[in-house]
Amino acid sequence: MASPLFGFVQLEFGFLLGPADGRYMVRESPDQDPDTVLALTTLGAVERRLLRGRRGRVVDHAEPEPVPTSRATVIRTEPFPTDGHAESWLAARRDDTERREREVDGALAVVNGALRAWRVARTDPYVRDVDLGTALVARIGFGSGDAVVAVAGRYQQAWELPREGVARARRSMDAPEERFAALLSGRQRVLACEELVLRARADLDAHRDREAALQARVALEALLAELPQIPGDRRGPLEADRGPIGAAANAALTGELSEDLADALIDAVERMEDALHARRLDSGA
Repeated sequence: MASPLFGFVQLEFGFLLGPADGRYMVRESPDQDPDTVLALTTLGAVERRLLRGRRGRVVDHAEPEPVPTSRATVIRTEPFPTDGHAESWLAARRDDTERREREVDGALAVVNGALRAWRVARTDPYVRDVDLGTALVARIGFGSGDAVVAVAGRYQQAWELPREGVARARRSMDAPEERFAALLSGRQRVLACEELVLRARADLDAHRDREAALQARVALEALLAELPQIPGDRRGPLEADRGPIGAAANAALTGELSEDLADALIDAVERMEDALHARRLDSGA
């Protein structure tokens, strides 16, 4: 009897994700069936016995260090009824950009959920989230469960996203190279609200609405304080956001946000991003 086939999304990164290699069942609560299986594999890592000891060494030139590749495979737990269903599922995601992005975004949410758990378990604030732009390659496909997570990556069928799909553009930062140089040279400064708005955005994109609401409340107050010159037609809506953002943050202290508060949170973060974008355009800062 043929092994059942499972759909998967596979992402590879040119750095160590952190958690130990293995297969992890991902579920919302312990009394539920797993939603997905997350398989983590490290490829090309330097053997521990070959790593240098604690003592340094004198060098007269620098050689590039070999880096490991981390492979994260997010596998559906529901098998396809037939090979034909699996082929149709893959074809639909290959041909439909919206379905493909939804599938990949769902897989990224699983990986970032695991990294969040690892960050908290390790009490390490430097464990970072990932996005499609940081992936070396992304694949969607199907195969038997054991073959999909094998190091060699044997699949019944798989499709690699085109490079432009992997390097999906981030939000515009308006001549980031010029601003980067200005910030390093001290000609401009980073505002606290800029960092806070970015953190709120990262939480929203990772579906961490509670954290985003708490972050957004502080970000909004910082933005209004640091940018008193915001024109009235833009400042008015931001001032008005204090109410719904405060309500969202208060709700986040005790549980999940309602749909209305979540929508208000998204709108408020977008208005803050727009205000910072307009400031860069107006002042070159």
